[in-house]
Amino acid sequence: MNLADIKDATLAPAGKLKMEWASREMPVLELIGQRFEKEKPLKGLRLAGCLHITSETANLALALQKGGADLVLCASNPLSTQDEVAAALVHEYGIPTFAIKGEDKNTYYGHIMAALNHKPGITMDDGADLVSTLHTERRDLLSGVTGGTEETTTGVIRLRSMAKEGKLNYPVMAVNDAQTKHFFDNRYGTGQSTIDGITRATNILWAGKKVVVSGYGWCGRGVALRARGLGSHVIVTEVDPIRALEANMDGYEVMPLEQASPIGDIFITVTGDISVIDEQHFLKMHDGAIIANSGHFNVEINIQALEKISKSRRQIRPFVEEFTLSSGRQLYLLGEGRLINLAAAEGHPPSVMDMSFANQALCAEYLVKNKGKLEPGVFAVPEDIDREIGRLKLFSMGITIDKLTPQQTNYLDSWEQGT
Repeated sequence: MNLADIKDATLAPAGKLKMEWASREMPVLELIGQRFEKEKPLKGLRLAGCLHITSETANLALALQKGGADLVLCASNPLSTQDEVAAALVHEYGIPTFAIKGEDKNTYYGHIMAALNHKPGITMDDGADLVSTLHTERRDLLSGVTGGTEETTTGVIRLRSMAKEGKLNYPVMAVNDAQTKHFFDNRYGTGQSTIDGITRATNILWAGKKVVVSGYGWCGRGVALRARGLGSHVIVTEVDPIRALEANMDGYEVMPLEQASPIGDIFITVTGDISVIDEQHFLKMHDGAIIANSGHFNVEINIQALEKISKSRRQIRPFVEEFTLSSGRQLYLLGEGRLINLAAAEGHPPSVMDMSFANQALCAEYLVKNKGKLEPGVFAVPEDIDREIGRLKLFSMGITIDKLTPQQTNYLDSWEQGT
């Protein structure tokens, strides 16, 4: 097989430095990597990872490599690759990598096929493109796969749909649903990196802007929190009554998107669903409105509908496309409607990805240890893994916490004592 498809091998030294900088903020993964290097729990494991090829992901790859894994990587989004990191993975660390920032759809899926050609025993996915391609186009490899992990909300939704229909052929750990992942990565990581991506693309001032956040899951909570922290007036749109109620009680204005469309300055989708912002919304937006997506796939904004009602379009800045509507109003789409935090910025900060990728590494070890014991389906990350990652993170930060006394433990485990 080809060992790589990357943009430029000469970028490798810069990528190595970028990885080293990120590793300083990833102490939990470093501790796991040190143990993996001694114990080799992944020895002989063939692993294919379809992940965002960033400096943080590269440090996960090094930890897996230390554990003995024979791995290949490809990108999980056409715009999320850091080309210097891809080069470093190949030329500094010998990890086959297939990823180029800005690759077209055919190249993207060609890279996924290249990763599958590695004949993995475990898949590591971010969005479930690797798993879905394996189940549709490379079913000949399914018998060799013993398990997988999934990084993000959208991927878990897809996998649960596959499992419900009886189409998922092996067990997958829902890394996204671990408390040390979604409470921190989705909220603090997505919140900060989304604002960062939009700021880098546009250089806007957030203070005083009306920001419409569509979706109030953990990612939406984080985006709303950071936008408000910068002085924006935040409006939340939701379809779930409980989340809408929570957004209201968190102090945000809640209304339907059609009602928010004429007054919003910046629109950010984080729902995981299709055509959240559609033609009827574009037609009501004021001149100069900015539209961005921070959900995994580029389907949340109906770009075809925007094209249909526009008389012209042009690239006005990197990652900023201007659409001039028939009315003469101009709307600005960021990052081709793809993940703006990775398209225009560097994704989540390494300190939060430290916990997310610690989950990936420990779940890979768990799958190896439990080979043949799990039925096909989507499984929660075991609580002991989740808590161990929380403990290691606190340890790395120099924080200690209380422990239950035997008396307190006994009380919580009993039912006899009342008022």
